[in-house]
Amino acid sequence: MIKVSLISLGCAKNLVDSEIMVGHLHQAGMAVIPEAEKADVVIVNTCSFIDSSKEESIGHILEVHQNRGMRKRRREQKLIVAGCMAQRFSKDLSTSLHDEVDAFIGLDQLTKVAPIIEGIYAKDRPKDEAPANFIEGKSTYIPDYDTPRFRLTPKHFAYIKIAEGCNHPCTFCIIPQIRGRHRSRTVASVVAEARQLVKEGVKELNLISQDTTFFGMDTWEQRPNPRTPVDSTRGTALTTLLRELNAIEGDFWIRLLYTHPAHWSDELIRTIAECPKVARYIDIPLQHISDAMLSRMQRETSGDYIRDLLRRIRAGIPGIALRTTFIVGFPGETEADVAELCAFIRETRFERLGVFRYSQEEGTRGAKLPDQIPAKVKEARWHQTMALQREIAAEVSRGYVGRTLNVLVEEPGVARGEADAPDIDGRVYVPRELPVGRFARVTITGYQDYDLLALPPGQRPAAFKVARQAQ
Repeated sequence: MIKVSLISLGCAKNLVDSEIMVGHLHQAGMAVIPEAEKADVVIVNTCSFIDSSKEESIGHILEVHQNRGMRKRRREQKLIVAGCMAQRFSKDLSTSLHDEVDAFIGLDQLTKVAPIIEGIYAKDRPKDEAPANFIEGKSTYIPDYDTPRFRLTPKHFAYIKIAEGCNHPCTFCIIPQIRGRHRSRTVASVVAEARQLVKEGVKELNLISQDTTFFGMDTWEQRPNPRTPVDSTRGTALTTLLRELNAIEGDFWIRLLYTHPAHWSDELIRTIAECPKVARYIDIPLQHISDAMLSRMQRETSGDYIRDLLRRIRAGIPGIALRTTFIVGFPGETEADVAELCAFIRETRFERLGVFRYSQEEGTRGAKLPDQIPAKVKEARWHQTMALQREIAAEVSRGYVGRTLNVLVEEPGVARGEADAPDIDGRVYVPRELPVGRFARVTITGYQDYDLLALPPGQRPAAFKVARQAQ
């Protein structure tokens, strides 16, 4: 039996790709093990979004190769590079990593991973032969509800990839070139997968794609203006999907991630407000607020549009927590642009916020723009915006004290509220005896930076202190 170890890097979308590969490996009768040193084949599922993710991917590849070279009995171990970096750079990497890598597979080879492994494992590659490259053209694959998949998340939450690819022309982003054009799954496919996950005990369904709010629009005969209200009678739209998911029996959350602001509508706002299982949490990457920067980034939105949209979301969905990300240091950004961004952050008071330093990505239009910003200036602007957000986050956390919330217990002593997505947001520290993987009602008693402290209603704070010290 061939033993395979898989290292998954990058975002949740990449994690779903890893889960699909593991599912197909299991289906083929291969053993998937966590210890790379004991495996016959190691797969590194790479990320290539920004420079730091590429460096991390290369680091893992070289580490695996170095470790197998140090173990004489494992010299026959095969190393496969998969994912975004393979899809983007396989031709270049086949030269630079000629001796380290045995094969490159892309996003369309996820379901073919088992026969590819059998093929390369059955023979030794001559030293003068290039690594096998199974990548052909742009990606077109999209998983379905019956795609073999082995979840790598805890039992109580799962990611559902509702679409793949992206049609947006953002000048800082390479994703459309890697993952291809936007392509949606059907509503029926997503609902079938969600129903099965809930049946298995999943308490949180995280809907993901490169552009979640564009879900279904690629199936329309004519794409409407992004600001035109969504007509739910068209059938395939995010509003339709949310209402059908909300109708599934069971106690669970539905969380929306990666919603592009250009495709929001009053109908979507109403739908979220009317669906109690949809978490009061929105991930809406805005990238900037300055019209000059939004134009240079080709974000298809203006500052006024964004401000109006956020006002409508807050007014239409009581209790909503807004999460966003911004980019500082984009080419041509001025001190006035940064000042406007900081004023906007202060005015909007996002419950959750992250900031990226602009990464000059090869192959993007942004990389060729004039007025590139020095690294030291990017760093200073990052510290400036994050320091501001830390102040706001403390004020937001303070506002939770005394409130009673529904939380999902992640591990002994640690939970998440509706305003906290897995891995990227804060935590709610709770007594260790609360059952893992279940919802619990707790009262917020305090906070530490981005995290909250909580107890079941009526429990004494002294008991909580003991629980915290035991962690």
